[in-house]
Amino acid sequence: MDKYGLIGYPLGHSFSVGFFNEKFENENINAEYINFEIPNIESLPEIITSNPELKGFNVTIPYKQKVMSYLDYISPEAKEIGAVNVVKIDHKGKDTILKGYNSDVTGFTKSIEPLLEAFHKKALILGTGGASKAIEYGLKLLNIETQLVSRTRKPGIIQYEDITPDMIQEYNVVINCTPCGMYPKADECPDLPYEAMNTRTLLYDLIYNPDETLFMKRGLEYGATVKNGLEMLLLQAFASWDFWNENE
Repeated sequence: MDKYGLIGYPLGHSFSVGFFNEKFENENINAEYINFEIPNIESLPEIITSNPELKGFNVTIPYKQKVMSYLDYISPEAKEIGAVNVVKIDHKGKDTILKGYNSDVTGFTKSIEPLLEAFHKKALILGTGGASKAIEYGLKLLNIETQLVSRTRKPGIIQYEDITPDMIQEYNVVINCTPCGMYPKADECPDLPYEAMNTRTLLYDLIYNPDETLFMKRGLEYGATVKNGLEMLLLQAFASWDFWNENE
């Protein structure tokens, strides 16, 4: 039986394990999908050697960047983004070849594109982790100018207190790439001047649990268009399966 999996830490509410195992059952695919909750990326080689049936795995927080040093090949897109969330395992004789890709870009761009209007020209990206790098790359493909936002001051990155009402009207696409507002802390939301939002504002939250975050609710109060990350997750899961099975 083929195996696929997810590496990350912690993995309390993994979407992928349910999605893929349901897919395998429905499509009579002789495979299983397993969560590999590893508190340290150094455990990765051991997982690969002790699971010879492993054909590929997804990568989530906090290993999307750290996993790259273990890979034999990284796609040009993932290299430019600086983050990998899909790894395909090829066995050639005694050699194990690990190939890294990024399916977040495809998932994100396909899910946000239908919501974009001509007046959406600039975006604020909340957070600076692996997911935000894919979002930044995807928005550039969609010809949207981006500005990263962090809690700590870094070159070229603004802080939350720098975001003025005027800026919210200029940067009228706001993407939350942070865990702020994720279950069980659903009563939290990024610190923004929500009152400056209007019907031209588009809020996109990578969180999908709860399905309507406080970030989204606050935007809705002022007429914003909002979307959560569930469709992006589905689309990136489809893309993961394609990466694992290309050239098969």
